[in-house]
Amino acid sequence: YMYVVGPGDTMENIVWGNEELTTSGIERPDGKFTTRLVEDLEASGKTPSQLARDIEEAYAEYVKFPVVSVIVNGFMGVPDQQVRVVGEASEPRRVPYRKHMTLLDLMIDVGGMTEYAAGNESVLVRTENNTMNSYGLRLDDLLKDGDISANLNLLPGDIVIVTESWF
Repeated sequence: YMYVVGPGDTMENIVWGNEELTTSGIERPDGKFTTRLVEDLEASGKTPSQLARDIEEAYAEYVKFPVVSVIVNGFMGVPDQQVRVVGEASEPRRVPYRKHMTLLDLMIDVGGMTEYAAGNESVLVRTENNTMNSYGLRLDDLLKDGDISANLNLLPGDIVIVTESWF
């Protein structure tokens, strides 16, 4: 797993020995980033190191042997490196995927489930070999009963649908 920057990521670009070129900002929704001297640099889908090399290449026109470091401070990532939670989660949203992320981690991030959730009827949708597959989840067992066997590892791009109970 290699993190790639995406729209909404907050980055700091440090140009060693050229403090006036050091900038920080947010990658725009179109996937581009603007630094001093260089406008509309394609950033989305690149690792921070790849982006640093691209900035170095662009700055080479203005600076002798530029050395650039890109530090990502606020993470959103590209959509296929996010995990989405919809339905009866307390705070449905997109969460940037983290290495070794589990279902329990995700549920903590979204504040658990609403009182109307049917946690054990919830579903995980995962794309495998270009095919969308669905798997049943046992969120009530995990969150209410503490059954850690209901926890599972998540992958980038997973979608968790917390279903609503029918009275």
